[in-house]
Amino acid sequence: MLAKTWSSALQGVDAFTVEVEVNATGIGNECIINVVGLPDTAVKESRQRVWSAMHSSGYLPPTGLTTVNLAPADTRKEGAAFDLPIALGMVAATGCFDRRRLDGTLCIGELALDGTVRPVRGALSMALHAGHIGFENVLVPRENAEEAAVAQGVRVYGIHTLAEAVAYFRGEHDGPARRMDLEDYCQRIAARPFLDLADVKGQETAKRALEVAAAGGHNLLMIGPPGTGKTMLAQRLSPILPPMTLEEALESTKIHSIAGMLPPGVPLLIERQFRAPHHTVSDAGLFGGMSVPRPGEISLAHNGVLFLDELPEFKRNVLEVLRQPLEGGTVTISRAAGSFTFPARFMLVAAMNPCPCGHYGNMHRQCRCTPGQIQHYRAKVSGPLLDRIDLHVEVAPIAEAELMGRPRGESSAAIRERVLRARRLQMERLREDGGGRCNADMTPAQIEKHCVLGEDGKAILRLAIRDLNLSARAYHRILRVARTIADLAGEGQLHGQHLQEAIQYRTLDRQMW
Repeated sequence: MLAKTWSSALQGVDAFTVEVEVNATGIGNECIINVVGLPDTAVKESRQRVWSAMHSSGYLPPTGLTTVNLAPADTRKEGAAFDLPIALGMVAATGCFDRRRLDGTLCIGELALDGTVRPVRGALSMALHAGHIGFENVLVPRENAEEAAVAQGVRVYGIHTLAEAVAYFRGEHDGPARRMDLEDYCQRIAARPFLDLADVKGQETAKRALEVAAAGGHNLLMIGPPGTGKTMLAQRLSPILPPMTLEEALESTKIHSIAGMLPPGVPLLIERQFRAPHHTVSDAGLFGGMSVPRPGEISLAHNGVLFLDELPEFKRNVLEVLRQPLEGGTVTISRAAGSFTFPARFMLVAAMNPCPCGHYGNMHRQCRCTPGQIQHYRAKVSGPLLDRIDLHVEVAPIAEAELMGRPRGESSAAIRERVLRARRLQMERLREDGGGRCNADMTPAQIEKHCVLGEDGKAILRLAIRDLNLSARAYHRILRVARTIADLAGEGQLHGQHLQEAIQYRTLDRQMW
């Protein structure tokens, strides 16, 4: 008897439909299960898991040869999410319920040997895909139900065992569909405490640079001795960034779900992520890898912040991997299994010491490094990568009076209000001529249109180009940063003070430290 169920598989961050056909011939006394349709090892091993789960749940597996086909047959299938649809197809093929009930329902889940349904990766992507192509119902493991319920337009049912799934198709499962109140969830998350810039003593210049970076979506490099608060400042960037839209939240959640890194009890990521990989990370760990690629750190930081502490300590080939996603906002990984593209639009925040010992330029500690050692240390970060970082800011040691006094800085909430006003100006401006989220995304044509300089501004910029030997990319980045500074001030025209502040954020161009 032939039965057909529907499931889904992942390709990059998106899902596609898999038709699971089960043909139980009933010829012979032994139970032989063959899985075809380009399955990987985990899918092939489903034969043993499905047989044991059916036996433990009280269902007799069909005798004779049973062929399971996963269509489309020319696309590789990986993972254990096909266990449940295969088992349901085999139960239907033995006549335990009407096979026609399988239509209109997409099923995913891994089976334990006792019939328990275990959670799988990528449930949100699969549920969103199911709603997009017209499925009415989605059957998922109970642990994935809240995550899948974020998808609109489908009814999501969470099940715990194979017996519950069979009862659902028999019409005996009376549990309600899982629903997600997004508004209530967002309010609960927004009420949680967050790291506040008001906790940081001193470092007003660095705080201003953080505000400018947040307002325009610019990349930032902080340079200073150990213990000056570079990491503390970076950790407080996410709370002053604009809140994510629903589309951005779904993108970020899908990536974390596919990577198997969605925190328990968090069905939707509405806070911008802060990722801080250690400097020993490999290029595959940062970029993404494995035979069937999964997202790396730069994709996990999508719509959020990627913080690289001790920047020169990262391997040179790892840092060079960043150049393409910083420009394009995506990463493409090619393997034998195919080519996979992951989104990777993030704000890069990096921190580094001024020299190997960390005390070059420190008024209170003596530097023990030779000029050659300092030059070698700086050369670990290539010029093309530095060109892609808009703001370079020095973080000096804190004065004794500031260190022993109480923090007097502005709160993150006050800074965020200015950031939001600047972002709204940018979105309205860029919407008129091609789109874009913020000033960091401006094309050369948009820069020419929205960064018009007066005579004083042109004179300042000519002097900077000549003295700092700026590249064309650095020139455009100065104009973008100046546009952001003007937006924070609520001014439509770029003036000399905006350019002067933008130019001072090119520390490594000036080579002053």
